[in-house]
Amino acid sequence: MNKIPPVDLTRQYELISEEANLAVLEILNSGNYIGGKAVATFEQQFAQYTGVSSCVSCNSGTDALYLALRALNIGEGDEVITSPFTFFATAEVISRVGAKPIFVDIDIDTFNFNLAQVEKAISPQTKAIVPVHLFGQPVDMTGLMAIAKTHNLIVIEDCAQATGASWQEQKVGSIGHVGCFSFFPTKNLGACGDGGAVTTNDPAIAKQMRILKEHGSPERYRHDSIGINSRIDGIQAAILSIKLRHLDFWNEQRATAAKYYHELLNAITLIKLPQAISGGNSVWNQYTICVGDRKSSTSQKTSRDRVKECLQQQEIISMIYYPIPLHLQPVYRDLGYKKGQLPIVEQAAREVLSLPMFPGISQAEQERVAYALKDCLG
Repeated sequence: MNKIPPVDLTRQYELISEEANLAVLEILNSGNYIGGKAVATFEQQFAQYTGVSSCVSCNSGTDALYLALRALNIGEGDEVITSPFTFFATAEVISRVGAKPIFVDIDIDTFNFNLAQVEKAISPQTKAIVPVHLFGQPVDMTGLMAIAKTHNLIVIEDCAQATGASWQEQKVGSIGHVGCFSFFPTKNLGACGDGGAVTTNDPAIAKQMRILKEHGSPERYRHDSIGINSRIDGIQAAILSIKLRHLDFWNEQRATAAKYYHELLNAITLIKLPQAISGGNSVWNQYTICVGDRKSSTSQKTSRDRVKECLQQQEIISMIYYPIPLHLQPVYRDLGYKKGQLPIVEQAAREVLSLPMFPGISQAEQERVAYALKDCLG
């Protein structure tokens, strides 16, 4: 029996292999490996795709967030509101610039943070909000931008899992003050290595980020600030330019797969399916269900964990994002959050399970996943 992986990148490569191979060889033969035409071309194309005036490429999605915070002068004494249900990098960069992450609970239907909780968390020290468009599902940006405008706050969109997603027909990454993207290989637009970008309509912010990503240097050997070394190489940029032309098609394939999962799994009462938010267009970076916890007298594991193991025995690899929410991470113990304080995110951490999802997954594979899931749920 063939294994069904959580993501299969080889199917994308098969579609673009000839063009990608030629592009890589062209970069290698040019000797221009850092910066250059390939990087400039990708930045221009991605800005146009996202619907902004500027795209600043960098080494990773983590660096994208860091550069945005630095360029917007967020630091010591500032508070930044974000979701505790995301990869650690979102909060890590807030701490790295000296600010304090403030975590609010989520909506179990969308896995994105609850806007009512966001507004309650605003204090005189709040300077910014970082919405995370988790699993490809956009945050309600109309509601969020209204809150931000009322309180004069900066909005930094974490679009790492949502390239191509939109809110009311406007691409994520073009709605807040800046948008931060990851091109990690498993993302909707993934490189063959690390990469990231920041998008903005503010030329002053873009200029500052370009300086910061080059060691704080506006010109060779002159350094106006302490920056970092964060660049994307020409090979990754060339591959991303090729993949960008296929992105909408691949996202449509993800949406089709999500719809078929809905049809296959809708009748199962022991799980909760992900809900599409009205006004938003998800790009389904993950298809994440909730497995309701049923206590077992013979196991300390959650029902979700037992289902994951059962699927793996049938050569179906599912994933758990994120078993320890950020407010309960050991490194943030000093922030004073207690277990039970954010109950919805803690429930999600116990129950979520992401099923195999990638462009090109076949209906036969999805049917096998659904049949195995029903079997594992008993």
